[in-house]
Amino acid sequence: MPSSALPLAGKTALVTGVSRRRGIGFAVASKLADLGASIVVHHHRPHDLDLPWGGDDLDAVRDGLRAHLTEGARFTDVPGDLSDPSTIPGLIDTATALTGHLDVLVCNHAKSGDDGSILDMTPERLSAFWEVNTRSTLLLTAEFARRRAPRTDEPRRPGDRITGSGPYAEAQGHVFWMTSGQIHGAMIGEVAYAASKAALAGVTATVAKELLELGIVLNTVNPGPVNTGYMDPETTDRSLDGLQEYLASTPFGRVGTPQDPAELIGWLATSSGSWVVGQVLTSDGGFSL
Repeated sequence: MPSSALPLAGKTALVTGVSRRRGIGFAVASKLADLGASIVVHHHRPHDLDLPWGGDDLDAVRDGLRAHLTEGARFTDVPGDLSDPSTIPGLIDTATALTGHLDVLVCNHAKSGDDGSILDMTPERLSAFWEVNTRSTLLLTAEFARRRAPRTDEPRRPGDRITGSGPYAEAQGHVFWMTSGQIHGAMIGEVAYAASKAALAGVTATVAKELLELGIVLNTVNPGPVNTGYMDPETTDRSLDGLQEYLASTPFGRVGTPQDPAELIGWLATSSGSWVVGQVLTSDGGFSL
């Protein structure tokens, strides 16, 4: 049994989109490791290289995560372009093979940059964001859930009700999606990104109810504005005029750090947080107020 100090001891977590030490994914993976989990991270560095903040040293990323592992926990990393759906079963296979089981899935990956206003929308731009941010998240979740679905003699028909073996004494797995600030207000110039993330927020309750038949707990997190490098003057992709004056007027006087959503996800992934199910949770220090 996991101890209170290491509530995820014996568990394995897959965190996608972990290629930069400044990123939310790195903070989440570090937190889950601190709680005792074995960690599998996915990364797609070519995406970072196309953005103003650039790519990180993947060896430094790996070393940084290994430093958080507790005794007996294991680590591996997997590259992959999640816009290609054929990569998804193999990613889940690799994550499962690390310890023989996969317990936590954090879909942190996202396409950003190359967005625009409604006047800039093209089929190609919308599809690019949908494929990475929405479609791959749903397919990863589906693949994760299939491993826990009871075997049946009859093939499933689309729309058949999912039936598990509940009731369950504890959660049989945890899934986390990431949404964005479009649930609270306008995201000017980010129509494709906001649309792809809004779809996840909108379908959270539906998928959560279905997964619960298998004992899997799904929640979606909106981390609010978190500086992962895009608000640094030397690597920003937007105007920062007036930012410091605005922040000085907020209660905490700052934007979020990657550790802020990581703390929430870490708690939700434990048995203590498993009673929270199917929610779109905003953790933004009050920015949406």
